[in-house]
Amino acid sequence: MANEPQDPKLPSPSASDAPASESAPSRTSRRRFLGTAGGAAVGGAIASRVSLVRAQSAEAKESDKARQNAWQNERQRRHAAQVRIDAAWANYQRPVAPQPTNGDEERYANKIGTDTRGLPHDANGEVDLAAWGLAAKAYASRDPADFEKIPLGGTRKQVNPLGTLAVSLSGLSAPQIGLPPAPALASGWKATEAVELYWKALLRDVPFHEYANNADVHEAADELSSLPDYAGPKVGGRVTPDVLFRGSVTYVDPSDPSGRTPKHVVPPGVTEGPYLSQFILRDIPYGPTFASGAYRVPEAIKENDFLTSWDEWLAVQNGQAPTRSIKFASTPRRLFTGRDLAEWSHGGAPSFWGAALLLSTAASSNPSVPGGFGAPLSPTNPYNKSKTQAGAAASFALGYFQGLLALAGSYAIRVEYWQKWFVHRHLRPEAYGGLVHGKAALGRDYPIHDYVLDSVALARTFSKFGTYLLPHAYPEGAPIHSSYPGGNASVSSVGATLLKAFFDESWVIPNPVQPDPNDPTKLIPYEGPPLTVGGELNKLALNSAHGRGWGGIHARADSAAAFAAGEQIAIGLLRAERKALVEPFDGFTFTKFDGTKVTI
Repeated sequence: MANEPQDPKLPSPSASDAPASESAPSRTSRRRFLGTAGGAAVGGAIASRVSLVRAQSAEAKESDKARQNAWQNERQRRHAAQVRIDAAWANYQRPVAPQPTNGDEERYANKIGTDTRGLPHDANGEVDLAAWGLAAKAYASRDPADFEKIPLGGTRKQVNPLGTLAVSLSGLSAPQIGLPPAPALASGWKATEAVELYWKALLRDVPFHEYANNADVHEAADELSSLPDYAGPKVGGRVTPDVLFRGSVTYVDPSDPSGRTPKHVVPPGVTEGPYLSQFILRDIPYGPTFASGAYRVPEAIKENDFLTSWDEWLAVQNGQAPTRSIKFASTPRRLFTGRDLAEWSHGGAPSFWGAALLLSTAASSNPSVPGGFGAPLSPTNPYNKSKTQAGAAASFALGYFQGLLALAGSYAIRVEYWQKWFVHRHLRPEAYGGLVHGKAALGRDYPIHDYVLDSVALARTFSKFGTYLLPHAYPEGAPIHSSYPGGNASVSSVGATLLKAFFDESWVIPNPVQPDPNDPTKLIPYEGPPLTVGGELNKLALNSAHGRGWGGIHARADSAAAFAAGEQIAIGLLRAERKALVEPFDGFTFTKFDGTKVTI
């Protein structure tokens, strides 16, 4: 196109700006000077002249050094600008990705397939359409003034919609990353995801180590095996207690240019060993102290299940603050139930900040002083081979890794929240549970698939809680933004991808552990297949995201799609870093969630 921008290039520093050592010599020779002085000069005059020449020569050398530094500085300034231009240009060459939706927002005039939480709702839990109209106007215009006109149903505010429009200075912009559509409201896929969440609510307090012998766990695995749309891990075509509730990732199928077809995969390592990653179970060394791997956990009591009454549920849909709170056990312990993991993922868990410290800190020979894994750096790290240099916070060492982890998390949220606010606006599980209750208990004409209506999970939920609403582990329900894709999952995906690129992902973690089933304040050795850095980082990412599922606020599809998108975000950041770094190295190499190895 005639008005398309052209590949911009900066001019190189001018040859006339180069120092003498880089261009023609500019010093005066002693012989030439003496020749111009005249042969009849007296000895004292010659000596005086020689002293002057020496002074001039020193000044010339100092001037040449200054010019050399100035030229190098200018060259670096222009190089920095050119690298940024080249990186931006390379990102610009990638087109806007297809952004297909499931069509629910257009399909239902009452917006029951759309996330409307935080706006005013009627007694049936359906949104005030005038309020929705003002919200929809803001989403379409993206004008800050329009967002200030959105009427709220309570005190909770919409979470950061305008922040998603910020320009990230590294990597791809949000519209360049596409996701397959979220499961449609009336689909069997959506109902299957709900069945899994109802089972999670029922099994929140069953310790993971008891799954093999728990009858309810076996019944959950059997029911999910019978549902053709279940996208989680299987063994021999069936869900087993060993792989129940473990994670999966959903890519856009590259063979479909429309971007509508999902491709489900199980990442390497996530079905190996204990349900929880070694990075969650271990104490985290932090300089002269440590962060304990024993956490404050909720009590396993009925009072810690929320949104099970219609009034409480409706108040949360309207964005009102919760009136109840979580009751915690008095003794911190290692995580070993779904409820534990839900609370760990609820707030600011150490996750990949802690993983970086565990990987980079040497093992401790003193049992009373927590150490790390002492994992080797990636084989492509250039300082592995340097005889005279070591990496530091500027590049290729812990401080550098930590800086990128923090930056990448913010960049990931910009992309995923953009998808939430401006593309999908997919309803949360709590809202879907309200529709299930409306259909099953009140006979409302909602398009809910029989997979969930006829499920054992739903019948058991009603028997236990007296409602068809989805019991939650969080009193406030979900944050006030839509369900698809998961923000926590995207940040976790970025963290796992970066650390796999920075450390040797094939390295086997020494002395793995698991909670003591007789005393979960303690750890005991794990004996089983070897656990690698890469596999346990994948597991950490999926544990973190699925913790939100254990809380009731995200379904499998939310996190699965976010993992694939987060991986793209991390790759974009690594590409930018690769252009910026000057050390000679072969690139960042790691294994993607689909098992393919890439080098950036």
